[in-house]
Amino acid sequence: MQDMQKKKKIRDERHTYSRIVLAGNPNVGKSVIFGLLTGKYVTVSNYPGTTVEVASGNLTLNGRKILLIDSPGVNSFIPMSEDERVTRDIFLAEHSDTTVLVADSKNLKRALMLLVQIAEMALPCVLVLNMEDEAKARGIDIDYRRLEELLGVSVVGTVAPQRKGISKLKESLLQARTPAVAATYDTVIEDYIGRIAPLLPEAHIARRAMALMILAGDESLRTWFIANIGPKTIAMIEDLRDEAQAKLKAPISGLISGARIAAAEQIVHAVQQRYEPDSGHLARWLGKWTMHPFWGIFFLVFALFCFYEFVGKFGAGTLVDFFQSVIFQGYLNPAVEKSIKALVPSVFIQDFFIGQYGLFTMALTYAVAIILPITATFFIAFGFLEDSGYLPRIAVLTNSAFSKIGLNGKAVLPMVLGLGCGTMATMTTRILETNRERLIATFLIALAIPCSAQLGVILGMLGPYSIKVAAWWLGTILVVLLLAGTITSRILPGSKADFFLEIPPIRMPRLGNILMKTISRIEWYLKEAVPLFVLGTLILFVLDKTHLLHRLEEAASPLVVKFLGLPREATAAFILGFLRRDYGAAGLFELSKQGLMNENQVIVSIVTLTLFIPCLASFFMIIKERGMRTSLLMFGLITIFALFVGGGINVVLSLFP
Repeated sequence: MQDMQKKKKIRDERHTYSRIVLAGNPNVGKSVIFGLLTGKYVTVSNYPGTTVEVASGNLTLNGRKILLIDSPGVNSFIPMSEDERVTRDIFLAEHSDTTVLVADSKNLKRALMLLVQIAEMALPCVLVLNMEDEAKARGIDIDYRRLEELLGVSVVGTVAPQRKGISKLKESLLQARTPAVAATYDTVIEDYIGRIAPLLPEAHIARRAMALMILAGDESLRTWFIANIGPKTIAMIEDLRDEAQAKLKAPISGLISGARIAAAEQIVHAVQQRYEPDSGHLARWLGKWTMHPFWGIFFLVFALFCFYEFVGKFGAGTLVDFFQSVIFQGYLNPAVEKSIKALVPSVFIQDFFIGQYGLFTMALTYAVAIILPITATFFIAFGFLEDSGYLPRIAVLTNSAFSKIGLNGKAVLPMVLGLGCGTMATMTTRILETNRERLIATFLIALAIPCSAQLGVILGMLGPYSIKVAAWWLGTILVVLLLAGTITSRILPGSKADFFLEIPPIRMPRLGNILMKTISRIEWYLKEAVPLFVLGTLILFVLDKTHLLHRLEEAASPLVVKFLGLPREATAAFILGFLRRDYGAAGLFELSKQGLMNENQVIVSIVTLTLFIPCLASFFMIIKERGMRTSLLMFGLITIFALFVGGGINVVLSLFP
């Protein structure tokens, strides 16, 4: 009885909510508007069955509770990427009272192509023209009243970072109407829309829209069809689609897209005028030259240098040293240690909290003193690149190089961030569009990108030796990176995602906007990542107390000595390297200072350690992002590959001293 009442209460609470979805092209300011409407990110979680994150929050208007969903940016509701499929599924799977289509005022046509599809889905809509100030700076003037008449929906102009237009947007949310705009399709297409639509089941979007998706060749709908339609009906629908294509010379997807473009252009011509702006020349100059094939490289090097200095040096160096040495080791850990020893008589329990692998001395010290400063500085720097409009330009400039290893230019940021912290780099592979690309990038970061802590120790270790050592180390890592990327991209199923980016203008980032994003992302880190450190420390504590950690060291010693040709003491360095990369590098550094390794052994050791399995924090982040099965497979491959390369170099150096 109580269970029935509880379920009824949950159903009643759901009915009191309206559901509003924010949609739009990438980089149009949806997330900023979402933050202004909800106050903060309430929930950020992966969409079921995917690695794509969707944010949702609550707001109340006129006494009505509203669930607001920030969907991933799309260029079409016929999916070409996992992000676009998630956005389409958000509309397909559940009822939405209102769709808020956020548009870039500088590129009205792209947004209107989405609006045509929203009209076909029969979804009530409000159109938001964001970045009004940038449109005016470019000499673009839009007649809002005429646009409202043509579309049949409310049109709200906003400048999100300045909160301009947000009050009017809130007033319009409960007054959404289905757009009165339509594309004109070929008579054959219209005929087959009419024949396919009756075969489709009821859904939260109109049958006409689903029929158009089918005719355009949307294979991602097949899973939904299997769950909702019988196999005979699916076969009939596919036969009708093939029959329609046979009657048309051009691909149906191209004809449908062309009709939507024509409808959007007709509206743009009716409502938009251009004039010569009298300001913003410097921003336009920067926007032009940062995209130049030659001079753009200098801007890129400078930007990446600043990014690395801020995150890799200031965040991973200065801030980490301050929090770790001054705050934790100087004040917090001694105070906690004194309290634990006074309150807890058991040595075993004391070790659990303040031992070598203790909850306070390792888990919280790693999570808060070491990773949090790097996380915060990265989020600030990334927010700056996002808001400045420079991020897409970096992707364009590096696209050609990354295409050689199955990625595109968007992968440059995770790779560079890997030189600061592999844990954060793994997390930021989410900016890549497909699961295949995220997997390749994660593998390469874990395999061949040394973090700043490890890199600093290795560079210090190279100092006393000849240039031969540095050349062997750097050359091997670069060859491995290119070789592993090429092989992985050919083995993994799927094709490289199309590289399609809207290039926004260069603009001055707003501090308030960056801080809002940073705070919400740090909140996510504290909720999602910190528990991983606690879990990892608990595992190490158990291994240490059961003496399995020591046995593991003894078992690995023959491999290190005979195959890699290193002293037995190097075994401990590799095990410590799994706990934290710079611990392992520091162990090798100490062996070289003591004269226990010659020049060839130094080369083998630093190459093997650089390619060796990622640190514990990175490993748990990989598990979270890629799943346990994939992570364990990656873990095994990297271990074998690192030892194989190290052993190979040992043989080569012994043959050609």
